[in-house]
Amino acid sequence: MGLDYEYKDNDIILRQPDLDLEQTLDCGQAFRWEKTDENTYTGAFLNRRLTVSSEGDSLFRFRNTKPKEFEEVWADYFDLHTDYGEVKKRFSQDEILSKACAYAPGIRILRQDPWEALSSFIISQNNNIPRIKGIIGRLCEHYGGYPDLEDMAQETEESLGYLRAGFRAKYLVDAVQKIKGGSISLDLVAKMDIEDARRTLRTIKGVGPKVAECALLFGFYRTEAFPIDVWVKRVMAAWYPNGLPDCTKGMEGIAQQYLFHYIRTSGIEV
Repeated sequence: MGLDYEYKDNDIILRQPDLDLEQTLDCGQAFRWEKTDENTYTGAFLNRRLTVSSEGDSLFRFRNTKPKEFEEVWADYFDLHTDYGEVKKRFSQDEILSKACAYAPGIRILRQDPWEALSSFIISQNNNIPRIKGIIGRLCEHYGGYPDLEDMAQETEESLGYLRAGFRAKYLVDAVQKIKGGSISLDLVAKMDIEDARRTLRTIKGVGPKVAECALLFGFYRTEAFPIDVWVKRVMAAWYPNGLPDCTKGMEGIAQQYLFHYIRTSGIEV
């Protein structure tokens, strides 16, 4: 899918009809984005900072980034090469999904770094978004950016006390040790059969079904992964007691994001 953009005044001006910044950046996928005014977000990916603004009529300004970085980093991160118009058309074969897609047509899946996504969702469990952002903010402040596995190789539960992450600190340490020790390869997880990938991630202490599915969907772009929380449980009980419709096959995770946002924010009674 070609990108419709121009480079102007040191910014990238993108025309993209299937993107809404708030629906994408404020829906619990990633925790390093902050809304700085009504139409602007500032955040980071792979420790590259970005400020991006909506300028109306499907126009977006990616500030202080050049075409090479935009194409190699941000286009992939925002999944701009996927035709979400076609995704929504396919999902709209189902009545409920049609309503969910129409309600929030600008949702996209963010293609995040595997380690950052896995560790972020370990931090996220039994937690709320402001507190998650606080813990991750302290982690980034300590390291001068999001730490990679090498940075964290010597960490212990005690040394991570400054995070005020509670029981999650020992889970982070276990994740680092298993990956650094070679019992888990994130590169192999990306290529495994989905069931094997799930089982592998769940060998990490504290990684249950939801954290594993979130890591697979948002960190490995395994779109067949299907995170289930209390909201999605309601979706399944009310609308899909026999499972998701066939039109979601292979993209269950993307469908989940539309349904999750729909049931959580629309006020619809189920």
